[in-house]
Amino acid sequence: MANVITDETIEYVGILSKLELNAEQKEQAKKDLEEMLDYIDQLGELDTEGVEPMSHVHPLCNRFREDVVTNGDDRENILANAPEKKDGTFVVPRTFD
Repeated sequence: MANVITDETIEYVGILSKLELNAEQKEQAKKDLEEMLDYIDQLGELDTEGVEPMSHVHPLCNRFREDVVTNGDDRENILANAPEKKDGTFVVPRTFD
């Protein structure tokens, strides 16, 4: 274990995360953080020469489609069952006076 977490660091992390830890939980948190930092150091030893950086695990592609009108301007059929219409639009009750 190359990384050592101090009690002050655990206290500070507890304050930042708004956690109240008892002594046993603080020791477990120290152990967990040390293991995480050791693993990160281990990842840093990997040879990444020639590996292109990426921001996503899966390749991104544009999922947009062309905006194509499919129903056209069928205003008369749309308004055929309207309870009330005026000037080619629906008439709806007022919600505010």
